[in-house]
Amino acid sequence: MLRGSAGAWAVLGPLLWGCGLALLQGGMLYPRESRSRERKELDGLWSFRADFSDNRRQGFEQQWYRAPLRESGPTLDMPVPSSFNDVGQDGQLRSFVGWVWYEREITLPQRWAEDLGARVVLRIGSAHYYAIVWVNGVHVVEHEGGHLPFEADISKLVQSGPLSSCRITIAINNTLSPHTLPPGTILYKTDPSMYPKGYFVQNTKFDFFNYAGLHRSVVLYTTPTTYIDDITVTTDVDQDIGLVNYQVIVQGSDHFQVDVSLLDEEGKVVAKGAGAEGQLQVPSAHLWWPYLMHEHPAYLYSLEVKMMAQTAMGPVSDFYTLPVGIRTVAVTESQFLINGKPFYFRGVNKHEDADIRGKGFDWPLLVKDFNLLRWLGANAFRTSHYPYAEEVLQLCDRYGIVVIDESPGVGIALVESFSNVSLQHHLEVMEEMIRRDKNHPAVVMWSVANEPASFLKPAGYYFKTLIAHTKALDPSRPVTFVTNTNYEADLGAPYVDVICVNSYYSWYHDYGHMEVIQLQLATQFENWYKAYQKPMIQSEYGADAIEGFHEDPPLMFSEEYQKGLLKQYHVVLDQKRKEYVVGELIWNFADFMTNQYFLLILCQMQEMVADALLFSFGWSSFISISGVN
Repeated sequence: MLRGSAGAWAVLGPLLWGCGLALLQGGMLYPRESRSRERKELDGLWSFRADFSDNRRQGFEQQWYRAPLRESGPTLDMPVPSSFNDVGQDGQLRSFVGWVWYEREITLPQRWAEDLGARVVLRIGSAHYYAIVWVNGVHVVEHEGGHLPFEADISKLVQSGPLSSCRITIAINNTLSPHTLPPGTILYKTDPSMYPKGYFVQNTKFDFFNYAGLHRSVVLYTTPTTYIDDITVTTDVDQDIGLVNYQVIVQGSDHFQVDVSLLDEEGKVVAKGAGAEGQLQVPSAHLWWPYLMHEHPAYLYSLEVKMMAQTAMGPVSDFYTLPVGIRTVAVTESQFLINGKPFYFRGVNKHEDADIRGKGFDWPLLVKDFNLLRWLGANAFRTSHYPYAEEVLQLCDRYGIVVIDESPGVGIALVESFSNVSLQHHLEVMEEMIRRDKNHPAVVMWSVANEPASFLKPAGYYFKTLIAHTKALDPSRPVTFVTNTNYEADLGAPYVDVICVNSYYSWYHDYGHMEVIQLQLATQFENWYKAYQKPMIQSEYGADAIEGFHEDPPLMFSEEYQKGLLKQYHVVLDQKRKEYVVGELIWNFADFMTNQYFLLILCQMQEMVADALLFSFGWSSFISISGVN
């Protein structure tokens, strides 16, 4: 549906989006403060313990959630948000697989505990991978999957009587199975002469470290008991008139009134509406443009939503403000269009990953990353290989950085991971992801997976179903997945709107032979386009380099080799972007942690370089060049 006339899509888009909305149940609005809402962040030090028992179930057998965690054994201080892996000095904890326990005791504002007209909601931004939550020893919610938020209404627990404190306990299990996203397997080592009893390792098919913990903020926030549960916005353009289609979902009462106002960046009201859904018209609208595509990119309006209701306790009001960017997205056979103009993805892949904090959210690091992106001249990135924090997307909206929003569908390599159980979970993850990210103008495409084994027989049905479901949830954006499968064997490619291909010519094969890149890359593009007649993105390419290692003529891992390889790619990309290539994303924006197996492979490749250097220059020269001691 996204391929073809942008004008036709402008007519059909809002109608199709309304159909998609019916499939999404429940909202996941970012917890903003307003006249009717308060927010209390629970960042800081939490009590922490890993369950090192053989079966990893001691915490449940002894019911650690029923009393303060310190009463059942020693605890550690654990910062939230962060991954638990790199904070301490315990090697066992760094590679721990199983249940870990977090606990925080907090004091609630008196008005929260006494005001029966207020809802108190506990929101966990990200818990990797499976989480169970108790409040004052009472089970309140469970959630499967990292990277996406989940909530629980805890009003009855905190308003049931005088409380001096509120104890929150969260148990998290980072074990991956063939049916999780990402998938993994557990291998038990049973030889008693080599391994202790119950010894196991977790294997994965992705090349980044399986960090775990409370990676994003844990928040308490309030709303009235009748409240704005969800807001959905889609936008369009009719000549110079901006069209803002909105739908507001209210919970707690069937008798309410909704008023909306759209404000420009100066705070001036440019459009008003009444009712739970409708369309606002903005004459001479300022469009949301990507960075470097317009002299005033990333223009954001503010949609102020006011809900008023009559309840048994009297009149109730709720207020919420949503940033809105007016823009259109469309795909043709050879172009990706934003606001009707061809857009070229020029950017990077990223990871949420940094020293010590792991995947823990960090504002200074995030702002530095965005300053670096703009300094590079990048206008886009892919959230490889999972949804990033909401605050990341908020900055993309503010700065005009375009996003390919990717699910945690990475490492799908086993036949079992294409089963109906896996598919059902993947469908649910896409629902959660779209529910959270649907209103961000920076998000222009969904990616449902990275480098799956899409040549396996079950992959055809799997991706046909998954992509159709994603399109039904959100007909306003194209859908893709990122492939490294041969064009003739890929069973999922027929269902995507944009072909995204990863290739590493003269790096993972034809090592060191940069002279073959242009021919191989041109052949790759031509084969894919001939087969599918769809626009293409070179979604990964590049070469690793050791900082400060120089060699001319270029040698693998030298800075010169990395530069030379990229130049060879760019020759072809600059040619093909005139035809049907619509983007290029370098791997990778910054260094990231991987598991020790992949570190071993990297070291083996570095040894090849070292051997070549030793052969050419001798040991003393190698020491001076590489810094080895």
